[in-house]
Amino acid sequence: MIRSDRRSWPLAIGLSMLAGYVDAIGFQQLGGYFVSFMSGNGTMLALGLATRDRAVHGVAMLAALLVLFVAGVMAGTLVRLLMPRGGQSAVLAGVAALLALAAAVGGRAALSMAAAMGAANATFERDGEVSIGVTYMTGTLVKIGQHLARMLTGRTRWAWLPYLLLWIGFVAGASLGALGFALWHLAALWGGVAGAMVAALVAWHLSRVD
Repeated sequence: MIRSDRRSWPLAIGLSMLAGYVDAIGFQQLGGYFVSFMSGNGTMLALGLATRDRAVHGVAMLAALLVLFVAGVMAGTLVRLLMPRGGQSAVLAGVAALLALAAAVGGRAALSMAAAMGAANATFERDGEVSIGVTYMTGTLVKIGQHLARMLTGRTRWAWLPYLLLWIGFVAGASLGALGFALWHLAALWGGVAGAMVAALVAWHLSRVD
């Protein structure tokens, strides 16, 4: 993140907040399954397969979420490859569309939240690799720890700060998502649709400035 243009930091933090918001709604709507935290889903899938404590439906749900997340990453990456200049805004418009599908239809369509979160990770790329993972908060905490250690040895000073803001954004978004779901249930996801559309407009503006 520290190697990225600082103009993109607010967009990255906003997308991290969006990811937390959607993950909190998805977790409650889907009965304890994540739509952006795939490490957690992978652990639960392994436990379900190894111990058979979970019903077949639960294992199938976890597998579907993992597959849809990867499919979202693939779709977002393909858009970025085919649209080098306007790809960011196109990806985020797709994220908004997937979230709108989940909000409008519900049921199994709610699984599209995982695809949306996968696609969101294709927003920031450098040399074909993700440069800022907007849903990968474990990696963000690792970066905070690494740069704090480097600060203590005098090698950097504030390099940890943007990662901390990214993590705070995710937690703040998750708190808002939990509150929104308590008030409006899955309809709270329309707030995520609006957030994704705003992010798409910001990305479009940044691409024109460049």
